[in-house]
Order: sequence, then C-alpha cells, then structure tokens
Amino acid sequence: MDRRTFVGGAAGMALTGLAGCLGGGGSGAETNVGMVYALGGLGDEAFNDMAHAGIQRAEEELGIAYDNTEPTGQSEFGTFQSQFASSTDPNYDLIGCIGFAQRSALQENASEYPDQNFMLVDAELDADNVASYTFREHEGSFQVGHLAGLLSTREFSHEGTYSGTEKTFSSNPDEKVVGFVGGKENPLIKKFEAGFIAGVEHADSEIEVRTAYAGSWNDPGRGQEIAGSMYDEGADIVYHAAGATGGGVFNAAGERGRLAIGVDSDQSLSSDASHTIVASMVKHVDTAVFNAVQNVVNDEFQGGSTIALGLDDEGVEAVIGTEYEGEIPQDVLDALDSSRQAIQDGEIDVPTEPEN
Repeated sequence: MDRRTFVGGAAGMALTGLAGCLGGGGSGAETNVGMVYALGGLGDEAFNDMAHAGIQRAEEELGIAYDNTEPTGQSEFGTFQSQFASSTDPNYDLIGCIGFAQRSALQENASEYPDQNFMLVDAELDADNVASYTFREHEGSFQVGHLAGLLSTREFSHEGTYSGTEKTFSSNPDEKVVGFVGGKENPLIKKFEAGFIAGVEHADSEIEVRTAYAGSWNDPGRGQEIAGSMYDEGADIVYHAAGATGGGVFNAAGERGRLAIGVDSDQSLSSDASHTIVASMVKHVDTAVFNAVQNVVNDEFQGGSTIALGLDDEGVEAVIGTEYEGEIPQDVLDALDSSRQAIQDGEIDVPTEPEN
C-alpha cells in the first residue's frame, strides 16, 4: 500500500485547425495521435485526466504530437473519430477513443477506415484495426472496499481542513454503514460497485453498504446531495465512481467531517477537499494510452486484441491519500496486502456484478 505519485490533469492548450479540437503537440512529429475523450471532458480530475496524462507522457518520452477533442454529446463521438481518420494534414497514426460509450461509433468507423489504427478504452471491439484496453476495476474496488470496512469498524480520525476550517474527519464504528455513489448505471460501473461491496464484506459481513446512482458524470451538486444523505443516515465512508459528479461526494464529506474514497486518479492530489480523501482506486488509463502509443511508435500495434489490466500488473490499485500518509494503522495495511495477494493468487474471486 505504498503511495504512488500521479502527475496529470489538464494543461493549457491551444486551438488547432481540426474543428472542435484542442491541440497538445502541434505538427512536425513522426507520429501523430488524435484523442477523443469521454463525456465530461478534461478537468474531471479522474478518468479523462488520466488518459490525458498518458498522452502527455507519450509526447514527452516518445516525441509524438497529439490533438484532443472533448465531445459534449454522444452524437459527437463518431464525428470526431471520423474527422481524425480522414485527416491528411496531419495523418493520424492512432486515434484514442476513451470510454465505453464510444464503442458503437467506433464499430462503424473502424469498418469505414480499415487502414486507420484505433485504441478503445473500457470496452472490447473485435476488429483488426482496434486495440482494446479493459480493466479489472472490481479488483481495485475490492481493495478500497476492504479498507473502508476495516476503518469503519474502528475508531479512526484525521485532523485536517475543509474550506479553510480546521476539522476532524472520522469514522463512526457505532453505525457500521458505508456508501457507494455511481455516475450512470451500467455494467462497467456495476463492476466498481460489486468489488467495493465484496471488499467491505470481506472486512465485516455485518456492515451495510448503501448504493445510489446520480445519473450523470458531471453533476457535483447531485453527488453532494446523494452522499450527504448517506452520511446523515450513518455512513462514515463513501466511495464514488462518478467522474466529476464525485467532487460533490468530497464536499459532503468535508461538511460533515467524514471520509471519502476517490476513483481513477489519486484524487487527493487534485481535490480542494483532499483531507476527506482517505484513499483512491487508481485506474491506470494513463498506462493504457502510453502503451498503445508506444506500440504504434515501435510498429507493434496490437490490433484485434484486448489487453486487460488488473492488480497483478498495476492496471488498478488502491492508493492511500496524500494527507493520510503514515496515519493508516499498520494492521490495516497488512490486511490490504494480504487481500491483494489473495486476489492475485486466485484465492479471492472478486464478483463483477453486485449480489444484492
């Protein structure tokens, strides 16, 4: 359970000639990449920003150039994909399609542009010109669920600040309740929920896990409302898998002096409510993006294959919040090490669908 350093997030970018695109690297490089992000866009401090960190790393280490697009609606996925694929100045060597919602549009465009290389994150598409990257999110979610269960059943507190005010952020062992807030309800986010519930139960089967979905990836107000109700009804730790909506979970925790768990990136490094974030389930979309670009640069594109990343290859991992370094009891860290190893060894079979 060592902390990892994540350097990412959106940077200042200039408009380029491709309509609707934000430029990252300009032209003149031997390899050009077009990035089509998930809904919610850059600045979500989670999924999209992790993907952006990966392409930024590729620019720095591999000398590639890239352009970004941030669709605002489902209908724009296909448009941006085809704009990149049909471009000749520059010619894009790879188009990164970030998010499972792009699969339908990509299925059509992959067939329309058979000589174009694509990568798809969070879904599988059987096509020779598409490299698919998926994650075993349920494994990482089990880990943070295990952590939540272990902390929720003991007296645990952290002195910090929220909105400029000194506060104590603490567990509530008398209630034995934790929460999960999802963005939009779909099979992918159900994997987060299922793993989290299983991890909590692994710590203590008597803990109640309350779950709710906001119906949006970009509604912090709704996230704050849902999490606030959970905290008010006894929850002491809430885990979110809700994109930018999750910022509201941190605010609800901050107002009440409770704990929260972030997702996708180490959100304690970017949130103004960092003292509420005891841990994050980091999903290394940055690694997937970088590896896909590197394969293209090395003329080793993995078209027609699906690469699944989990705990065993650090595709996902539980990361303790930066404000909580040295504060998590050693027996809790040891228990997390044990459950991680048990998952990797196949001794714990983490479900992908909630049992309740």
